[in-house]
Amino acid sequence: MGPIGRAVVIQLRMGVADVARTRFGYSPLGEVVQSLYQLSSRRVSPLHRPWWEATRGGLRPVDMELLAAVVPARAYVADFLFRAASQGAGVDGQLRLVAESDPAAVRHELEAVWRGRPMPEPARALIGEGAAGARRLADVLWGYWSAAIEPHWRHLHAVLRDDVAYRAGQLTDGGVDALLSGLHPEVSVREAVLRIDKPRHSVDHDLAGDGLMLFPSVFGWPNLMVDKAPGRPATLVYAARGVGTLWGRGEREAGEALGALLGQSRAAILAHVASPRSTTEIAGELGQSPPSVSFHLSVLRRSGLVRSWRSGRRVLYQRTQLAEGLLSVAERG
Repeated sequence: MGPIGRAVVIQLRMGVADVARTRFGYSPLGEVVQSLYQLSSRRVSPLHRPWWEATRGGLRPVDMELLAAVVPARAYVADFLFRAASQGAGVDGQLRLVAESDPAAVRHELEAVWRGRPMPEPARALIGEGAAGARRLADVLWGYWSAAIEPHWRHLHAVLRDDVAYRAGQLTDGGVDALLSGLHPEVSVREAVLRIDKPRHSVDHDLAGDGLMLFPSVFGWPNLMVDKAPGRPATLVYAARGVGTLWGRGEREAGEALGALLGQSRAAILAHVASPRSTTEIAGELGQSPPSVSFHLSVLRRSGLVRSWRSGRRVLYQRTQLAEGLLSVAERG
């Protein structure tokens, strides 16, 4: 069961074997699930609004009511989806795993997703169909993939591949502490314990040599998904770097509007910290001096527009929900 959200602490205790078995992947079905989560929340990030504007018309034939009932903006993602998305197969193989899901597991996991609230009729109907319901869900997910994700997959895949290359370099240069601490503000490493701040989740688990899987996600920002189910490695799904370069137009227009309010330098910095960046990285990308970038970041942090945390020897910066709101307003003109 993959929690998404805001902390009680999840603690994953890592041994030498777990560090050695830390590896990366990316998932077509994972992008489907993460994008559906955003749509269910009715708060599409300004980062992805150009994608949504280009995509929404093609979704009319897709049963979005069913998908919203299966992937709502709740604290959990149904484990049968997470399990399929974490497999190495392409989207065909991942959706085949969804179609073959155990009906009892589908029922149990959707009940857990909706615990505390009435389950919507489309989800109840899906459960009532048994094995046929899982096959129908796989077909609907295929329709969504074809309309919303597949047309952009080449570009999404490039961002995911670049993130994996960057993180592998971090692992080589700074070790596992630098790699894991830089994934997300909720993640920290203390000695051999990976700590993840999550509400309503108190877990202390020894990975016992099963290892750790790291999945970057384009549509995951700003969430962090964590999974540790029996029989498979612990998995973290985090926001990939470089997402702000994907759709371009909406972000640039919002940046230009914010420039009149904040100044062009600070607006440009906000555009570059959709995912975690260090002062040196921002300076290199913008062609500014590190002291100048550091000064602007201090102002933005005091204004509540960026947050910072330490990752090994570096301090990383990422924009806040307040900054996202400003970008959203600026993008709407």
